[in-house]
Amino acid sequence: MVRRMRYADVMGGADMTIMRCENLSKTFQTGEYAVHAVREVSLGFEPGGFCAITGPSGSGKSTLLHMLGGLEYPTGGKVYYEDADLYQYNDNQLSLLRRRRFGFVFQAYNLVRELTAYENILLPVMLDKKQPDKAYIDRLVEMLNIGDRLSHLPGALSGGQQQRISIARALANKPAILFADEPTGNLDGVTGREVLALLRLVGQELGVSLVLVTHDLGIAEQADRIIRLEDGRVASDSGAK
Repeated sequence: MVRRMRYADVMGGADMTIMRCENLSKTFQTGEYAVHAVREVSLGFEPGGFCAITGPSGSGKSTLLHMLGGLEYPTGGKVYYEDADLYQYNDNQLSLLRRRRFGFVFQAYNLVRELTAYENILLPVMLDKKQPDKAYIDRLVEMLNIGDRLSHLPGALSGGQQQRISIARALANKPAILFADEPTGNLDGVTGREVLALLRLVGQELGVSLVLVTHDLGIAEQADRIIRLEDGRVASDSGAK
C-alpha cells in the first residue's frame, strides 16, 4: 500500500503535494507521423486543492488528466501519487490504486444502464468487496440532492441527475483525488453551473483534491488554480511558484 507521506512541490517550493508529475510526455504514432499530445509537463498538486486544466481542443489536457489518473501510460516521464510511482505498479496494483484512491467523472456519465442510481453509486465499493459506509453514502446523497432518484434507472434521469449520480459513485470509495474530464460538457449552462458548484462543495466538505479538465474558461475561472496547455506544453500556471 502507498504510505501516507507527501513530496515537496515539484517546482521546488515548500508546499506539500499529493501528486506530482515530472517531464510527463505522450506521443501517439499515426502511420508515419508522430503526434506529441503532451510534452515534458512537470506539475505538483496540493491536497484539497481545486485545479482546472484548460486549453484549446487538441492541446493535450484530457491526455494529461488520463496519465495523472493512471488510465493511460505515458511515453516518458513519471507520475507520483504521494511517494509512489504510478507506473511502477503492475496492471492489477494500478487498478486497485485507482479504485481506492482516485475517483473519475466523465462527460458521458458512464453509468451502468441496468442498475439503479443507488446500485451505480455503490458499484466501486462492491467491486472492492467492502461494506458500504451507509452514513457516508447518505451524506453524499444529501449533498448532491439525489435522495428522490435512487431507485431510478439511468434512462429515467436527466443529464444533470445522471452526472450527480456519477459524482456520488466517484466519491463512494472515499478517494483522495477526484479527476473530472469535461464533467459539464453534455449539460446546459444552468445545470452545468449547478454540477460545478456541487463538485466544489463536495471537494471542500470532504477534503478531496479536484483536478478538472475543461475548455470553458468561465468554468476554469472558478477553480483555485488554472493550468493552461497549448500544443501539449504548460503555457501558463496560476499556481506556479
